[in-house]
Amino acid sequence: MSITAERRTTLIGEYANTPTDTGSPEVQVALLSERINNLTEHLKTHAKDFHSRRGLLMLVGRRRRLLDYVKKQDVKRYEALIGRLNLRR
Repeated sequence: MSITAERRTTLIGEYANTPTDTGSPEVQVALLSERINNLTEHLKTHAKDFHSRRGLLMLVGRRRRLLDYVKKQDVKRYEALIGRLNLRR
């Protein structure tokens, strides 16, 4: 369910703005999206796992707040990010 170290490094490298960037909103949203996708797959087989469902909802809320922040700062960055992550909005 968690992200492997190699996958985390790959995502950080892919979404970072600079080579040493690990905490920009784009990187955080990408990492949260990966965790959300993993939890979604977990909940497809374990439908009654309500503790994980609550964690998923908290992750979705955190990603939503970060996306709202990016949208408020720069709409073009926001649109590029949701396009790269294949999010609906």
